[in-house]
Amino acid sequence: QVQLVESGGGSVQAGGSLRLSCAASGNTYSRTCMGWFRHAPGKEREGVARIDSGGGTNYADSVKGRFTISQDNAKKTLYLLLNNLKPEDTAMYYCAAGDFCPGIYHFRPRYWGQGTQVTVSS
Repeated sequence: QVQLVESGGGSVQAGGSLRLSCAASGNTYSRTCMGWFRHAPGKEREGVARIDSGGGTNYADSVKGRFTISQDNAKKTLYLLLNNLKPEDTAMYYCAAGDFCPGIYHFRPRYWGQGTQVTVSS
C-alpha cells in the first residue's frame, strides 16, 4: 500500500506560481513512478507530469516549459512547481504512484491522493 497526501494548492492570479507537495509513505516498489494529474469541472482527468525512480521526467504538452516535477527521495516527497499559471490550469491536482513508468499520457497509477485545489484568476 502507498499513502499520498497533497498540499500547497491555493488561489493565484494569472502569471503567478505555486508549489504543490505530495508526502508519500508505504511500499517503496509501488512508488517506482510518481506523477501529477488534474481534473477540472466538465473536463476529463489529465496527466500533467511524471517522474521515474531515476529522475527521468515527462510532461504533458499543455504544461511543458511552465511546470517542473521533482522529488526528494530522502523526504519521500514529490513536488510540482507551477509557473506562469493560466486560468485554464484551474483544477483539482492529484498526486499518484504506480509500479510502471511509461510517458505521462500512458501512465496508469495504482495509488492516488485526495487532491489539492488550484484556482487561477485572470
